[in-house]
Amino acid sequence: MNVTARLRSFFSVQDMTKGKPMTGLVKFAVPLLIGNLAQQLYNTVDSIVVGQYIGDTALAAVGTSGPILNLLLVLFMGVSTGASILSAQFFGAKDRPTLNKVVGSAISLTVACGLLMMVVGYFASPALIAMVRPPENVAIGAVAYLQIIFLGILGCALYNILSGVMRGLGDSVFPLIFLVLASLLNIVLDVVFVASFGMGIAGVAWATIIAQAISGVLCFVRLCTMRDVCDVNRHTLRPDGPLTKKLCLLGLPAGITQAIFSMSAIVVQSLTNSMGEAVMAASTAVMRVDGFAMMPNFTFGTAATTFAGQNIGARRVDRLKQGTKDLMGLALGTSAVLVLCILLFGQQLLNMFTNTPLTLEIGIRALRWLALGYICFAVTQVLQGNMRGAGETMLPMWISIICTVLLRMPLAYLLAFLTRSADYPNGHPDAIFGSLLFSWVMGMVMSVIVYRQGRWKRRLPAELREAE
Repeated sequence: MNVTARLRSFFSVQDMTKGKPMTGLVKFAVPLLIGNLAQQLYNTVDSIVVGQYIGDTALAAVGTSGPILNLLLVLFMGVSTGASILSAQFFGAKDRPTLNKVVGSAISLTVACGLLMMVVGYFASPALIAMVRPPENVAIGAVAYLQIIFLGILGCALYNILSGVMRGLGDSVFPLIFLVLASLLNIVLDVVFVASFGMGIAGVAWATIIAQAISGVLCFVRLCTMRDVCDVNRHTLRPDGPLTKKLCLLGLPAGITQAIFSMSAIVVQSLTNSMGEAVMAASTAVMRVDGFAMMPNFTFGTAATTFAGQNIGARRVDRLKQGTKDLMGLALGTSAVLVLCILLFGQQLLNMFTNTPLTLEIGIRALRWLALGYICFAVTQVLQGNMRGAGETMLPMWISIICTVLLRMPLAYLLAFLTRSADYPNGHPDAIFGSLLFSWVMGMVMSVIVYRQGRWKRRLPAELREAE
């Protein structure tokens, strides 16, 4: 194969219904992994610039707004999941007319919801920040940051949903390219707005929404040019009622799952805020490192969803077992390497955000608590991704509810109560991270049990259940 042919193959969509499962999964997952890491740079660079140029108070403000923003973004996450599943299935089935309607309905729904979220989020920001009861000096910065982010929420929504559609079609390369470009622009604008213009937290927020808007527009342009796969025009952009309903029904459990994670994070954030500014700043820095450690797991979960969706659509259910086995090996190996890096270089990673000794001490202990959890989460993501690709999104949702609402939140407050001391009158920060680790371990155990029981197969077409 000559260079031109190799490049054409690299930039084309990946049809994972053919060839060796491992080959298709690697070609799809590697660009997706790099892209997810690039996306994490948005918040990480924000935190580095804030922590180094403004201080720990501002760093705590950015961290305080994170769980609230994630809670309000669950609608887009749900639509993205539904769009990715349906795109993969109809692409695998080679049903182009229906695929066109799925893409058009996803875009129309995104724009409508994005405009609504922009207005509601902006005016509700003060009340939302007040929910987590941060100190007054932290709250002022958190509100300012959150309001600006909501002004540009449509760009973020377009990127997330359109990249979900593209991934369902097997294209993980162009979302990567657009994210890298946006991340580089974000870095440049962060430094210019904060270090040169002195815009503070507002400068970080404006840099983020400008970069996200550009990535969203680029995704839309890319979809419009993919005429060999689907058609995006004024006719296909008209929402299709039944397909829009199916998008929402498939994505709703995923959206609820993310909402549960976000609500629990808000509840736990309130507990974190009660422990003082050092714990708040350390938690923000740890969550930025955590974001990079989690990205491979989310990547392999997405790859599992696309692989399962395409092969079920193509009636190649015989490929699911081997694909799941190959992906599990990749996920566990990658997570093991990342855990080793975190254990060896945790302090150096945290030094990028802060140089305060107490903040660093708390952060290093937190990373040690969470290390094992990343391996457990890798197993959870691959198995649940496979279930979602088959159209089973309810079981992963219930596992999340049990682990987060019934286990993690009560345990965090119980441990905090039991570890109160003169230094930490509202509880030791180990309570926050120890409870999170426990919920991840239990999530893995429950996912393995549910997957082996095979109840998710009920979502397969009748003629494929026995074949699997």
